[in-house]
Amino acid sequence: MKKNLIPVILISLVIGACKKSFIELNPISTVSSDVLYKTDKDYQDAVVGIYNGLRSPYQSFWQFGDLRADDTKHDPANGLEQIRVDNFTMDNDDAILRNAWRDYYIIINRANTVLSNIENADTAIVKNKARHIGEAKFVRALVYFNLVRIFGDVPMVTTGKTIEDAYKTGRDKVDKIYDEVIISDLMDAENKLPQTYTGSDVGRATKGAAKALLGKVYLTRKDFVKAEAKLKEVTTMGYALLKNFNDLFDYNKNEHHSEYIFDIEYLDGGLGLGSNFTNTFTLEFQFGGKPLVDELAKIYGILPGALGGSAGNPTEALFAAFDPTDLRKDITVAKGVIGLNGTYIPLSTTGVSSFTKKYMGPLKANNDSKANWKVIRYADVLLMYAEALNENGKTTEALGFLNQVRTRAGLKDLTNLTQAATRESIYQERRFELYLEGHRWFDLVRTGRALSVMQPFGMKPYMTVFPIPLRQIELINNRAVFPQNQGYE
Repeated sequence: MKKNLIPVILISLVIGACKKSFIELNPISTVSSDVLYKTDKDYQDAVVGIYNGLRSPYQSFWQFGDLRADDTKHDPANGLEQIRVDNFTMDNDDAILRNAWRDYYIIINRANTVLSNIENADTAIVKNKARHIGEAKFVRALVYFNLVRIFGDVPMVTTGKTIEDAYKTGRDKVDKIYDEVIISDLMDAENKLPQTYTGSDVGRATKGAAKALLGKVYLTRKDFVKAEAKLKEVTTMGYALLKNFNDLFDYNKNEHHSEYIFDIEYLDGGLGLGSNFTNTFTLEFQFGGKPLVDELAKIYGILPGALGGSAGNPTEALFAAFDPTDLRKDITVAKGVIGLNGTYIPLSTTGVSSFTKKYMGPLKANNDSKANWKVIRYADVLLMYAEALNENGKTTEALGFLNQVRTRAGLKDLTNLTQAATRESIYQERRFELYLEGHRWFDLVRTGRALSVMQPFGMKPYMTVFPIPLRQIELINNRAVFPQNQGYE
């Protein structure tokens, strides 16, 4: 067998993770990777397989990035794992942990396989060699960034391993992974990736995506000088906020707009390759009330009787924190809807206190939504840039970029604030702008506020990371080589 820790998923089963129209179904084959990777098309298909791997872990990414934090709660009595994520009582054998670990390392294995095979490829044959390398490294960096933010120290695997070596592979320190994989991969990717794509290639990682993610990495590591410099570059690349915030979540429109930087792409068209987001966040009758749920289905074109998950509900505290004039409020934290006949239909008095409309869109089959997951968009960049500027003592300049986001939301500009007040305003603006987009928990952790904010909800000091999946601990069966995170033993 090949020296890969995780078997390569055959290209025959690869389905495009880029633009909605990009779908390739190749014949089933059992050829080895040595034979498989020859032409530019072979590598392009293999890179699509790397992107495709992102679709699964991002279906539940909101549980790590949002449900764990203070602004999202799980109302239904079902979904025991979601309840445990919400109240800090996770079992280290919960499926969400096992699946995330497995899915991320499958993606890493695919990226490593491409990178090891393409190293000596002839550029006369593999004409897009640099781009393929850039894409593989971008995704590998993104995956490792998620892994270290979720689990802390994890195995740093950048080449194939024998089974014997795999059992001896321990957990590498977070800082080492940042320095030797995440940052170096992104620096290489930003130099190799194109700034834009056309046609069916739209949706692949770009130079701007690599720069934006690298800026987020620097911000996470509190390297505000490098974060400022890198994020400034992104602001000069032609990105712009959409005029209407709600258009970001109108899935009848093109999701690759001026504010788009990088999404996890899901396909529509009844192929079963869509996302589960519409179902997950759609209200069930028992929580929203039948009149409201029926009307939402009519407005958004949701399959009648769709299996609603009633998940991802905003807390009452977040609803109260919104300025009543904020144009983002209705779609982000709603308590009802104006029906097609102009009549306001409120939530049922029993059930959830508010809900989000961010992921409601056309749904012809359960768990087959065209809604993408927004990994990075330009508003996020503007707020990160404002944060970096402010931490570097450039508060007045920071307010200008913060106010760009506020202006789109219909809010007044903030002026003459202290550095501390500006810092808090940026933190708050990220809550309102990026709700249920996978940012809140990681924002709390990276800014050192997680325990003070989340302790009333059950958080203990060691819970800034999640437990390592029990099966991984048992597989190595050597605590000296592969220990559990402190507190979760």
